[in-house]
Amino acid sequence: MRNRLTLSLLLLFVFQVNAQNRPNVIVILADDIGVGDISEYRRLTSNTIIVETPTIDDLAKNGVFFTDAHSPAALCAPTRYAIMTGNHCYRSYAPRGVWGSYQKSPIVDTDITLGQLMKNVGYDTSFFGKWGFGMDFARKDNPNIIYRGPRHKPELEVDITKVIDKGPLQNGFDYSFMYPAGIQAAPYAVYENGELYPLHKKSKIVQITQKNMDKLGFKLDKMEGLGDSHWNPFKAGELLVNKAVDFINKKRDKDKPFFMYYCTQAVHKPHTPSKELNGIDIAGTTPSNHLDMVKELDIQIEMIVNALKKKEIYQNTLIIFTSDNGGLQIQKTIKSGHKSNSNFRGGKNQAWEGGTKVPFIVHWPEKIKPNTSDKSILGIDIAATLASLTNQKLELNQGMDSSNLLPFLVDKENIEAHPFLINQAGTGNENMIRKDGFKLILKVDKDADFQKNQKLIALFNLNENPSEKETHNLINNPKYKEKISELLSLYNKTRASNIQTGVK
Repeated sequence: MRNRLTLSLLLLFVFQVNAQNRPNVIVILADDIGVGDISEYRRLTSNTIIVETPTIDDLAKNGVFFTDAHSPAALCAPTRYAIMTGNHCYRSYAPRGVWGSYQKSPIVDTDITLGQLMKNVGYDTSFFGKWGFGMDFARKDNPNIIYRGPRHKPELEVDITKVIDKGPLQNGFDYSFMYPAGIQAAPYAVYENGELYPLHKKSKIVQITQKNMDKLGFKLDKMEGLGDSHWNPFKAGELLVNKAVDFINKKRDKDKPFFMYYCTQAVHKPHTPSKELNGIDIAGTTPSNHLDMVKELDIQIEMIVNALKKKEIYQNTLIIFTSDNGGLQIQKTIKSGHKSNSNFRGGKNQAWEGGTKVPFIVHWPEKIKPNTSDKSILGIDIAATLASLTNQKLELNQGMDSSNLLPFLVDKENIEAHPFLINQAGTGNENMIRKDGFKLILKVDKDADFQKNQKLIALFNLNENPSEKETHNLINNPKYKEKISELLSLYNKTRASNIQTGVK
């Protein structure tokens, strides 16, 4: 009996020591931020800096910042599924994204989410901000039936008082403070642990109309719908970041590290900057509301960093910062001289580099030395990297396209994260594959039958033409016929075989 007790105590001690040595982990996913929106990235090509991002810059300077990182898609919903699961967008039942909070979730039982991954090894897991893909709410007229709506008109027959299933709590997160669709779509409400979080003591559920929002001075980005009668996206950022800071401040269990997935509302439309945040004026302090939101994003991260430092856990916290797609092309912002996508062509929703080129920064003072890397990586790679960090082995059908970056980040091993990259654009149904500096863009009719009626759009040699000048589009150049055939064959073979593409 004494030997058994001694062994049990020893195992408990070892677990506690391992838990104490493990870093806290915060993954920050920005919304619609391009590489040119982050001043440290912008300086790689220009000295024209309209809005500084000092906190994010500091993470970049003192960590690893990747100059050839890409989002899985040029739009948010498919990207959010891919980052959460480590799977390419095309593995979802809805490869182009689940566009509605009341739609069926793309996550299936065989997937592993970032929350489940970290919870498996004892992390205290939390989700903050925009969920961005479907979940289950009940019908108003029958709580036993899950609501599925048409999405072509305001959806009013849904009970938005609580999430029934497929939200953060059902996907491995112990705590959540969640905006189902960010600030841009219904339900216009906030949820704490799956329950409607009243924004005011007099809050009630109403239909949020444009007429209501005219009184607050902004235009709805999407359709009218149900929400909290005190819905005000000008206050969304402050509420969100303060909840995240509170979570850090209340951490008492030093033997249990935490994982936070922080999906900020910045900088998606409607551009509704806080009047001030952390004592700093924001609204009206830059050339556009869009750039006000870029400034707000940096201040939100500053507040999180300051909370970590105050708690004396900053040194042993791994922070990953990236974006769900490339930056926005807002005329007022462009006129100011700011380039959200730096010198890259296009932006959000497009197949050009500006649509998927995103900042990707990894910061861990105790383990990672400052470095700039031109390795080609994807946001999908977060899953396998965290699995390696926590000594977990993903199943063959989990995180299928996620590559482990930890050997490079910590030990400086000269790994090749991806022999080739596959990602996709947006509503134009374009897909992209790149290998050895060459990028092929093709258009498909339907993802379910992606080899039917394929149309070749462009071939670019990014080594010589990083800005994808159309005058250097090689798609009709006979000299590159074999290269086009090689890339197209590799793309089709990869998709058709359902082969794993990540390097673990």
